[in-house]
Amino acid sequence: MLVAVFSTKPYDRQFLEAGNAAAGFPHDLAFLEARLSVETAPLAAGSGAVCAFVNDCLDRLVLERLAVLGIKLVVLRSAGFNNVDLLAADALKLPVARVPAYSPQAIAEHTLALILSLDRKIHKAYARVREGNFSLEGLLGFDLNGRTVGIVGTGKIGAVVARILNGFGCHILACDPTANAEIVAMGGIYVELDALLAASDIITLHCPLLPETRHIIDSRAVARMKRGVMLINTSRVGVIDTQAMIDGLKTGVIGYLARPIQWWPEGSGAGGLA
Repeated sequence: MLVAVFSTKPYDRQFLEAGNAAAGFPHDLAFLEARLSVETAPLAAGSGAVCAFVNDCLDRLVLERLAVLGIKLVVLRSAGFNNVDLLAADALKLPVARVPAYSPQAIAEHTLALILSLDRKIHKAYARVREGNFSLEGLLGFDLNGRTVGIVGTGKIGAVVARILNGFGCHILACDPTANAEIVAMGGIYVELDALLAASDIITLHCPLLPETRHIIDSRAVARMKRGVMLINTSRVGVIDTQAMIDGLKTGVIGYLARPIQWWPEGSGAGGLA
């Protein structure tokens, strides 16, 4: 069938074309740079399926328009599906498929790259050197060894993050409804969220965006954190209350921050450092 691929980047085209060519029954792929929305939904006319990413809007209105166009299937290039109105899709009898899992190592290693960039001021040093300024003033970092790291969400990604940080000599605190035996075996300690917030030098979030995790980091949570804490979010934007985060940065409670860039409400994207 003809598949309309929204929010296409060059790497999407590269890998989807390669995978399509290797398939026994290849489809016709229509690559679109536009993000899927009410305004761009008509671009899928003539297609049998729509392929969307995390920043595409798949609310009731968009799904209704896709159904009118004859779309029979929505496939996501992501594991997250918080941008899809599943109740509307069910009512429209429009199946939605997602990626069941992807490399936890990739996200975990990116998390560590963000931690090290913030700790050692790599992003600031890079910009300074490009301007011909080789001063070391303000670029002093700290050792990760011996620091306490709180991991919120200890599924596949959180477990890999714990394993890497354990190698750095960090003390691991964890918070999750279900304890991960691997983290316990390496000496990690499961605590309630409030205890984790109060004791951690670094807090890293690896939980899905669900009703119970939306704004899990709010003004109350920020107030319980150590002053100067490092906060890393490689999950979804919506797990942090943006205003609480801004206030935390202004007051100095949050000393370091890495978060997704928000292109669509409660979506996710490339990371930003502060």
